Amino acid sequence: MLDNLTRRLGGILAKIARKGRLTEEDVAEMLREVRVALLEADVNFKVAKEFIARVKEQATGEAVFGSLTADQTIIKIVRDELISTLGAEGFKIEYGSSPPAVILMCGLQGSGKTTTTAKLAAWMKKNGKNPLLAACDVQRPAAITQLEVLGEQVGVSVFSDRDSSSPVDIAKAALARAKHMMHDVLIIDTAGRLQVDEALMGELSEIYKATKPIESFLVLDSTTGQEAVNVAGVFHERVPLTGAIFTKLDGDTRGGAVLSVRAATGVPVRFIGVGEGTDALEPFYPERMAGRILGMGDVLGIIEKAEAAFNPEEAAGLEKKFKTGNLDFNDMLSQFKTMRSMGPMKNILKMIPGMSTMIPEGALDNVDEGQIDRVQAIILSMTPKERSNPDIINGSRRKRMAAGSGTTVEEVNHLIKQLYEMRRTFKEISKMQGKMGKMGRGGGLGRALPPPPSSPSDDSNKPKRRSFWGELAKKNEE
Repeated sequence: MLDNLTRRLGGILAKIARKGRLTEEDVAEMLREVRVALLEADVNFKVAKEFIARVKEQATGEAVFGSLTADQTIIKIVRDELISTLGAEGFKIEYGSSPPAVILMCGLQGSGKTTTTAKLAAWMKKNGKNPLLAACDVQRPAAITQLEVLGEQVGVSVFSDRDSSSPVDIAKAALARAKHMMHDVLIIDTAGRLQVDEALMGELSEIYKATKPIESFLVLDSTTGQEAVNVAGVFHERVPLTGAIFTKLDGDTRGGAVLSVRAATGVPVRFIGVGEGTDALEPFYPERMAGRILGMGDVLGIIEKAEAAFNPEEAAGLEKKFKTGNLDFNDMLSQFKTMRSMGPMKNILKMIPGMSTMIPEGALDNVDEGQIDRVQAIILSMTPKERSNPDIINGSRRKRMAAGSGTTVEEVNHLIKQLYEMRRTFKEISKMQGKMGKMGRGGGLGRALPPPPSSPSDDSNKPKRRSFWGELAKKNEE
């Protein structure tokens, strides 16, 4: 997600930082490079031009030229303008005062609209709502069945009427059912359409008039690039859109359309799809996205994922172990399971401050998720006594574990070293916390994220893991 832009901007700002004091020529050169980086990321050219003009206007005062902290000033200006471009308004879903709140989903064919509809229902159910899905796509033969299957997966009821060929009538009947069954949200899945298909666009307008949705979301494929701006503009003319949902952002390294849509059309981004799973939908926070684009990461995002995945019942016992560094393989296994429930490892690593710019291009996309499976296999091949008392694991036991897990003795040795390194790391963190005082919510992150498993032959990973925890402690201190 915007990896190329993050890498380019990181390099540009690092170059500025090395200069110390800045001249007008330095700023002009930086702005030219930023403009090229934005265009390469598929940001709309008008949006890129206006963005550069606003940054230039603010970056020509005494606060920048001759300042000892000119690089920090430039970064702040760029960050603030990114937030303004993405939308400074906070994230909030409108539900209205009289349920059910109707949410209309629309988009082009192949944008992932039906899957996103189910993801949105799952997100709302997780947040205490009782949604009903309405299958109003009668154009695509398998659309109704697809929504019913997805609805069953996320535990949400689906209203459909295969005997009716009128999406407007189905939407009206779904609204009546939602009221009768006391659903507080009705999410209407409509047919994917083309901007040039006047009949389908007219049908969408009729559904809007008949159901009076409080939210109208346009689902956009992030890989469409600058065309997403034109698509949003056409739909916005026919249906008053309240937000956009971008899909496939986990696989698109450019993703400039996210930066373009609100600035060009006034339609804010409300959610982003970051995977294929029904839980892979995240609310869109402009300030967090700006931080991720600039390589500052999204620590709050990691904390939220960790808190959602962490089992509170295990917290008290684990916290004591972390403070004393008295970890065992049962704890490690539990933490790896927690990490897996937070989502793909590459997505989590990209949220760590500076990670996107510290490692080679494309490396995060090649993270070996199977390595965690091998680690879990090794731990599961241990006896309960060995998991609880790692100190008793000798050479013959290691050979048995390797044979039982289908791995090598070298991998078993490396895992045991990792455990002892984790013990040392958490002891150091505990000492830092004692010096810094209460660290607040940051402590939750330390509880939920052990170092990711690495290849046993790559010892260069060890200092990286230490620097990660060190940087985390510094960030919490700040």
